Amino acid sequence: MAVQTNSRPDSLFGRALREGIKSGLIALGLFVLIIGFRTDQNINNQLILTQRWGTLAILVAIAAIGRFLYVCALEPWLSERKMKKAAAPITHKESAFWIRHFSQFGIAFLFVYPVIVVSLVGFQGSLKWVDNFGVQILIYIMLAWGLNIVVGLAGLLDLGYVAFYAVGAYSYALLSSYYGFSFWLLLPMAGIFAALWGIILGFPVLRLRGDYLAIVTLAFGEIIRLVLVNWTDVTKGTFGISGIAKATFMGLHFNASKDGFAAYWGLKFSASHYKIFLYYVILLLALLTAWVTIRMRKLPIGRAWEALREDEIACRALGINTTTTKLTAFAVGAMFGGFAGSFFAARQGFVSPESFVFLESAIILAIVVLGGMGSLKGIAIAAVVMIGGTEILRDLGFLKSIFGPGFTPELYRMLIFGLAMVVVMVWKPRGFVGTREPSVFLHKNKHVSGTLTKEGQG
Repeated sequence: MAVQTNSRPDSLFGRALREGIKSGLIALGLFVLIIGFRTDQNINNQLILTQRWGTLAILVAIAAIGRFLYVCALEPWLSERKMKKAAAPITHKESAFWIRHFSQFGIAFLFVYPVIVVSLVGFQGSLKWVDNFGVQILIYIMLAWGLNIVVGLAGLLDLGYVAFYAVGAYSYALLSSYYGFSFWLLLPMAGIFAALWGIILGFPVLRLRGDYLAIVTLAFGEIIRLVLVNWTDVTKGTFGISGIAKATFMGLHFNASKDGFAAYWGLKFSASHYKIFLYYVILLLALLTAWVTIRMRKLPIGRAWEALREDEIACRALGINTTTTKLTAFAVGAMFGGFAGSFFAARQGFVSPESFVFLESAIILAIVVLGGMGSLKGIAIAAVVMIGGTEILRDLGFLKSIFGPGFTPELYRMLIFGLAMVVVMVWKPRGFVGTREPSVFLHKNKHVSGTLTKEGQG
């Protein structure tokens, strides 16, 4: 009588091995031209093709081994965990204290972040951490929260959001350069100008939805960029506008003069003073964006946005004016893009059309989608991971010892960015935060899953 043995481990190992080899071959086909070869130009203007087989082999091995480990170990563990979770009785336990007060802790940390950095590395060493990590991330958080009004709340797919960012930046740059207006006057003006352009965009797309809406908004963003490139008499074309006036604090300029900010307060002059000041300005602007979003979501206009997102036909049947609903969504979202654009111009002191390409719109939209549409906390987390991760790549010098001295980590940020998007969309299809707080609730306020928003529960 033959003894039957359990063949599950062998079959699982064999399947994992086949999946790993298959993934390695796919990675080889995808990366052989992107990673395996590099083109350089010598002094004689000749094209030189450099082979990088070692770097290619490492990436292929990472893909193959990663897939093997996922199929062999991680996938069975996830399946078993899912079965246990489904079989367990449903219990409602209260979240941990730090989870319930995550937003308050996060805001408190943001306010003391520059103080912590300065105390650890000093004023001079804080420039990178305050500007590259603090200010840069907060700009994208504000932009993503502004786009969230259009995409996450109203359900209008906008691929040209960077156009409003450009309108705000060039409004500040032109009016401050030609008329000498201050930052604090131009900040609300830039938001108003961007809101007007949002209404101008809204009128042609009132009857569009889905893919057609995405195409038109994409075209709008490219039209704005091409106008900035070709209207050289005003925008100076691809050369950009330089020497833009900086922001001031109660009329005090951040320079080394005797009337400057440092001299007035009896401090030793440091360039980091201006960066810390900008950090708190953009932090307050981002918090203003979040506060307005939360307040408007509970107002009739905010509930009309969510009704429009769920079903436009039912929205009309209920007597909601979809024209004004769409226009207000575009206008409010564009206004915050204009605020961020004017701040960007004051921070950089230089603007050019190269800063407002379609890739910026794609990154902002990806932050909204990965964070969880409609979730302010999820969008903030996604911005920190994506933008902060890109900045961290610049400091990963040890990778040169693995991939060779010619390896530049930041050049591969979009490749890593794309891979991260695929992983997150497979792991968390509804984004980092898949739950949201309802606009209105009966008896008890509770968070609902993002999968239920199509049923009108979110």
